Amino acid sequence: MNTSNPVRQQGAVLLIALVVLLVITVLAVTNMRGVVLESRITANRTAMQKLQEQADAALREAEFRYYGPAHLRSKLEFVEDNCTKNNKLVSNGLNKPCLLKEMNAGNLDDTRSMRMDFLTDPLGFFEKHTSYASAYGALTGSAAKNAANTAVLAWMPYRGTSHIESNYFVAEDGFASYWNSYLITSSADESEAINPEYGAVLEGRGTYYYLANGQTNDEMFLQSTFSNIYVGLNN
Repeated sequence: MNTSNPVRQQGAVLLIALVVLLVITVLAVTNMRGVVLESRITANRTAMQKLQEQADAALREAEFRYYGPAHLRSKLEFVEDNCTKNNKLVSNGLNKPCLLKEMNAGNLDDTRSMRMDFLTDPLGFFEKHTSYASAYGALTGSAAKNAANTAVLAWMPYRGTSHIESNYFVAEDGFASYWNSYLITSSADESEAINPEYGAVLEGRGTYYYLANGQTNDEMFLQSTFSNIYVGLNN
């Protein structure tokens, strides 16, 4: 009768198995980190794309509010009522813009510096220049969202392209966009070079340049410049 003695497993084999298991675990964890990182990057890119798209849409409203020959005074001067929620789109397309108040800091250098601040950081501009900001009741997009219909806004809410209130644009996922515009003025000599005819500026005749801003959630802003040619208030 033959008998066999069982061979006990050596410690080296168990150690190798543990090392292999550890390597597999590390590879799996590393791969999961890569997947999580890729998911976060994709989500951030999607969010940034939404911010940009809605800021661009608001920017287009700031521009098309200047279409047409009507309301010339509103396109050359700051009118408080035009920067309220009551300034709605109209069916004939002759809309009024929200043109911000002219910026003047007392002397030429300070005024230029003030306007440069608005150009480079329109989102933080009103908080920095509190004296100028006192003309407005709501200084940010979030403040404008909860403001009364008669409050003067530094940022007008984007509503889309329809004059029918039931068709107003409704932001998804908390993305709300806003817009404003500013008349780019210059020194007397520069104005004469653009509109050389005597008295043209006083009558609202000539070429006028504007800066338009569109922003989303007080986080991202886009800008554009455009020009309009007017034949004057007397025509």
